[in-house]
Amino acid sequence: MRAQHVPTAQGLILVRALTLCHDAVVFQSLVNLVSDAWWTYPLIFGVAMLDAFFPLVPGETVAITAGVLAGSGQLSLPLSILAASAGAFVGDNISYGLGTWLGEHTVKRMFRGEKARRGFEWAERMLAERGTYIIIVARFIPGGRTATTFSAGYVHSFTWRRFVRADAVACLLWGNYTVLLGYLGGKAFEEHPWKGLLLASGIAVAITGGVEAVRHFRRRGAEPASEAD
Repeated sequence: MRAQHVPTAQGLILVRALTLCHDAVVFQSLVNLVSDAWWTYPLIFGVAMLDAFFPLVPGETVAITAGVLAGSGQLSLPLSILAASAGAFVGDNISYGLGTWLGEHTVKRMFRGEKARRGFEWAERMLAERGTYIIIVARFIPGGRTATTFSAGYVHSFTWRRFVRADAVACLLWGNYTVLLGYLGGKAFEEHPWKGLLLASGIAVAITGGVEAVRHFRRRGAEPASEAD
């Protein structure tokens, strides 16, 4: 089992761009799954939950698709947000629980490789420096959320009560952000919902890429200062 590392700004933008192109291809199949059937909301919940500790699962794409369909009147907007937020919350807490139960040594044996090691080092450092703030921010960083939630579980100073409060805020923000992006796209292109998905996904790419670019340049700016000290 391998964890995704915290990507560089350039790498993340490239991955997001490829995902954006792929979204247009898979949209119809997702529409067939995320429909008005009774199991639609459990499906949104389940995918968001799995995405928390198995990043290859397209949690954001499904949540955005649900929002697009809500915009065209096929799904309930409040229920879609609730399903996405609750699924993410349960998944994050499963990751935290596994980190606590398995311990640091076993977790790092499961997630092998240099990239995974750097990801966990970043998460541990950010938890020590930023605390609950990084739990909220990491939910919006693909790969970063997995390393952060597992690390929070095995870092003894980060209690579950402290984690669950921050994660509840993070998941509510994430659920509203992803589903509402899709909803706005669906409203803008009610006759062509796949265009709404592309619009929403494009906005998500731009926002995430911008956040990563800021982090990248802030990190580069801090390096000369540390060397001067």
